[in-house]
Amino acid sequence: MAERGQPVESKPASKAKTAIQELLREYRPRDFAVEFWDGSRWNPETGQFCRFTWHIHHPSVLRALLRSDRQVALGESFIYGDFDISGDILAIFTVAEYLEQKHFGPGKKLLLASLLLGLPSQLHDEDPRVELRGRAHSKMRDRQAVSFHYDVSNDFYKLWLDPAMIYSCAYFKSPDDSLETAQAQKLDYICRKLRLRPGERLLDIGCGWGGLIIYAARHYGVQAIGITLSEQQLALAERRIKDTGLSSRCKVRLVDYRDAAQFGEFDKLVSVGMVEHVGESALPEYFRCAFQLLKPGGLFLNHGIGRAGNRPKSAERTFTDVYVFPDGELAPIYTTLQSAEEAGFEVRDVENLREHYYFTLRHWLRRVEAGTEQATNLVGEQKSRIWRLYLAGSAYYFQSGKLDLYQSLLVKCAAGRSSLPLTRADWYS
Repeated sequence: MAERGQPVESKPASKAKTAIQELLREYRPRDFAVEFWDGSRWNPETGQFCRFTWHIHHPSVLRALLRSDRQVALGESFIYGDFDISGDILAIFTVAEYLEQKHFGPGKKLLLASLLLGLPSQLHDEDPRVELRGRAHSKMRDRQAVSFHYDVSNDFYKLWLDPAMIYSCAYFKSPDDSLETAQAQKLDYICRKLRLRPGERLLDIGCGWGGLIIYAARHYGVQAIGITLSEQQLALAERRIKDTGLSSRCKVRLVDYRDAAQFGEFDKLVSVGMVEHVGESALPEYFRCAFQLLKPGGLFLNHGIGRAGNRPKSAERTFTDVYVFPDGELAPIYTTLQSAEEAGFEVRDVENLREHYYFTLRHWLRRVEAGTEQATNLVGEQKSRIWRLYLAGSAYYFQSGKLDLYQSLLVKCAAGRSSLPLTRADWYS
């Protein structure tokens, strides 16, 4: 019997509660609450601080927990509003991983099936995923994939990025640094790693909204070209370059990296957050193209996310594959560096900035959550929820060490000479 003032638990909710309790029987510590659609609750274990509340709005969530592609199914339940999270959304990912990895024997499956029998399912008319056409990582298909992710809305990205619109891992000298400060530090750190000099030609492969080339031209006096496959990024980057008075030293072009040879040779190359789109099978071609674009003695800084080396590649499509980064692939660093060396590069420095990306994503997530209403008006409720879940999940994966962020400094040696100083001292002076 319900306590006075507490909602009376309905029979469907009671069955759902029993199923949830059965699924999480061995999960410890259970420091969260579950609230069902009728208002009834399953509170945290005695003595545990409640980190978040899982609000189940529709019984179909229980069916998602039993699907073979549980990660995608749970993600879909969230973006359609079948459940929500209040409190620390990052904390739910340990529960999601626990459920995703759970294997059920015949007896457990029969018990759960009996509990779910009669609970209503939920059909959704809209589908915010994309179906790409053509061969994977062909120029045509890569443009589709990039457009799906980046041509969402420039105003949406402005809502949660820093004023320079840098959509990549920032560089924190202190966890208390503001996002704007940390992103400016990242841009300067990259320029110092590349040892940019006035008059040098710099190519930014995947230049986003032009933040890095604008910074490098303004502060280091280079002649910079940025390339992107996103028409919305191109339009805004061109406008920003014009507004800053750097049109004579900065250019942005809508060009695939495989066609960048039309711009001639460069002293320095940089690629920030683009290698994730290349695909593991295309990494050799990517580095061969970069090698050919560089003058002898030139430097290439490749900045990208890597899958931790002890994590196998997922056999199933993930939520991010389906709804965020179609055709995106995260290779372990040894695979990336092997392709770079086989193309002719010498590896001079590798730095893992994993914690920095966790801090960056935490800033972005807070801004998205604070601007939920505005984000929904700009891109719709489903897209807004996709991005909230994606940013939170990414933050969790970097925090837990399942993903890494590498900056690799590569050199095209000239007759065995790298032309580099003996130490990194100038990076930090």
